[in-house]
Amino acid sequence: MGKEASMTHEQVAAGGRTEQEIASQPACWRRAAELAPAVASALPAPGERVAVVGCGTSWFIAQSYAAAREQAGQGETDAYPASEMPRGRHYDRLLLLSRSGTTTEVQELAERVRGTTPTVAITADAQTPVALAADQVIELAFADEESVVQTRFATTELALLRAHLGIDLEPSAEAAQRVLAEPVPPPLLAARQFTFLGTGWTYGLANEAALKLREAAVAWTESYPAMEYRHGPVAITGEGSVVWLLGPAPAGLREDIAAAGGLPWGGGGDAMAELVRVHLLALAAARARGLDPDRPRNLTRSVILGPGGPGVVP
Repeated sequence: MGKEASMTHEQVAAGGRTEQEIASQPACWRRAAELAPAVASALPAPGERVAVVGCGTSWFIAQSYAAAREQAGQGETDAYPASEMPRGRHYDRLLLLSRSGTTTEVQELAERVRGTTPTVAITADAQTPVALAADQVIELAFADEESVVQTRFATTELALLRAHLGIDLEPSAEAAQRVLAEPVPPPLLAARQFTFLGTGWTYGLANEAALKLREAAVAWTESYPAMEYRHGPVAITGEGSVVWLLGPAPAGLREDIAAAGGLPWGGGGDAMAELVRVHLLALAAARARGLDPDRPRNLTRSVILGPGGPGVVP
């Protein structure tokens, strides 16, 4: 993926908007945790049956929150891409995740269930189509981004939802600050392939980590539940492969990764902070390949479908 060089986040390419947004995440998480009590009435109450939807990054955040809510014993929670939510299934509340508030599939779903299922949109702008189609809106304008590739909005959204579950976000914010002060490890910059693994609420983060490297650096990445690694994905592991664990490593898995010729990484720190490390790696890897992470290939900030095909929201 590039020469074995050590880079801090300041050295990756000072001034890039994506880099600045990545560095602001600990502050945004703390602000989200402070906001959580004020918006609690709009978020799922214990015992409610809940669906959470989004597209791309928002879908992966939905996966993470759904698993975290069930692990917290607060009720059955399903996560869907907005285009795949089943018709006719009853939920007490539907959370619509959309940074831009303009994503066509999310807007269409909000309009489809209007009057039948209470909806709450979490977005960066309360005056957008998704927000206006929802019954209630939680606006996280302070975490909005100029970048096409989502970083701080997605993690701030997750911070808000986890805080609502009663989880203390301060350890995650402190861990992320430490990650931001560290260099990107040379073995990660040198890798040819990444497999991200997670368990429970961190599986959604594994999916999101893989997406970030694909979007920003056009890297070969995959993601799976941790215990599924031995059931096929191990076949691609070899020299130059990093198998990155977000969350605790199942017993014996690190040894199996090493035996297959891969480099086991992570598995012991805060999972949200580890995602920040992935963000920094994505910046460094993109620039090592001559790419501009502020202008990722073939991507737009929001996918808007219509007669003319996909469009872009600047």
